[in-house]
Amino acid sequence: MERDERDLESHFAFGENWSQYSRVVTDAHLDAAVTELVRLLGRDDLHGVRFLDIGCGSGLHSVAAARLGATVTAVDIDPASVRTTEEIAQRFGVADRITTSVASVFELDPADGRYDIVYSWGVLHHTGDMWEAIRRAAALVDNVDSAELVLALYRRTRLCRFWTVEKRLYSRAPRAVQLPVRAIYTLLLDAARLAKGTTPWRYRADYLKQRGMQVKYDVHDWLGGYPYQSATPGEVGRYVTTLGFEQVNAFTRGAPEEVVLVPGCDEYRFARTNTAT
Repeated sequence: MERDERDLESHFAFGENWSQYSRVVTDAHLDAAVTELVRLLGRDDLHGVRFLDIGCGSGLHSVAAARLGATVTAVDIDPASVRTTEEIAQRFGVADRITTSVASVFELDPADGRYDIVYSWGVLHHTGDMWEAIRRAAALVDNVDSAELVLALYRRTRLCRFWTVEKRLYSRAPRAVQLPVRAIYTLLLDAARLAKGTTPWRYRADYLKQRGMQVKYDVHDWLGGYPYQSATPGEVGRYVTTLGFEQVNAFTRGAPEEVVLVPGCDEYRFARTNTAT
């Protein structure tokens, strides 16, 4: 019987990957995450802000929001991610500012609370129903002007059909198969960077600046990130504006032909423009 892609059983083991990553997280990782969150939000003070992190993963960015002063609600469909978020919050001394729960975006009810910032970085395209997930996330943004929806979503490229199949197979493969696939893919990435004049070791040294992440764990996440959907910036912008928002900013990647091997995420910031429910 075909599995429901909105259920945890159909998903790649994101929580396990983030749990392993959390063991290497240091102050430098958190500082990078804070810097990137400030860049994306356009402000460095979140005191008084109710911040919802949908798909909290490692918890690093929930902790970054709390470090900036926000009161954070962190949710994830994977219990392992929620446990990791709690551990990271405790480690960095912000556990009193973060509330966690195991929940899918499809289970969150606006009647239970809305937020000044609803944030979901690299998550909703893994839910099995991306557009409905975006609609559900948008409904959790408070009905006041300037409340924000902040998203990062995979950019569509001409190889997305291939990546969908690859991710389905990889996510269900045994570890003995995943390890060589990961090694081969990493070699391809290194070769591509060398061809562009960037040494792999320099790239790894600089990678920390990208939201406090590490190559090893991101490669595993990318190869196994199933379910998988993607969208163009135009599609995302048009859809979210129909939900009562205006686009404040977008950090988008290059042209589709430039982002085939690692498509990655475009980032979007939308502000509420009306009080429609």
